Amino acid sequence: MENPLNTSLQNLTGGTVIGKVLFPGPVIQERIAELGKEITRDYSGKELLLISVLRGGVFFLTDLARNIDLELSIDFIGISTYQSTAADSSGVVKITKDLEEPVEGKDIIIVEDIIDTGLTISYLLRNLKSRYPNSIEICTLLDRNIRRIAGINIKYTCFTIGEEYVVGYGLDYKQKYRNLDAIYRLNFETVKKDIETAK
Repeated sequence: MENPLNTSLQNLTGGTVIGKVLFPGPVIQERIAELGKEITRDYSGKELLLISVLRGGVFFLTDLARNIDLELSIDFIGISTYQSTAADSSGVVKITKDLEEPVEGKDIIIVEDIIDTGLTISYLLRNLKSRYPNSIEICTLLDRNIRRIAGINIKYTCFTIGEEYVVGYGLDYKQKYRNLDAIYRLNFETVKKDIETAK
């Protein structure tokens, strides 16, 4: 199945890394529009701040913000997770770029590209709650809840996925393919060695 929206990216989709389309561009945009209307209703009269987790969430945040019919602000935070051993899935979370503006008294939505174990977002929730926002919720493009470890509540979700490895629309493979306008499966055989090394 070819990308139905942007056929000019055949150099990216024609290789051995990219598999079939999982969520075409128009389907993504339609779902984001629905979420935008929902958030518009929920946050009417509030001081809304969208916080994107760099880097993958930027694409999602940009389109989401354009579909929210409210005055809002945006900010960005960078997070890295370091594992002490290959078998250690807990990791140590470190903020690599902090927010530019104070969040006290504001209504925050954390905008993520994908959430799986929930450990990183759980750390971020604790960190941001210590700064006294009025409220804080989570919005994710993809929810891979089959891997969930941390007990978190995701208020807004575009799509739920299983164990497949995905790329495009902000999601990367070796920092590439973020610029695809659809979400694709990765060809497992192509990336198998990298996946096994990371385990």
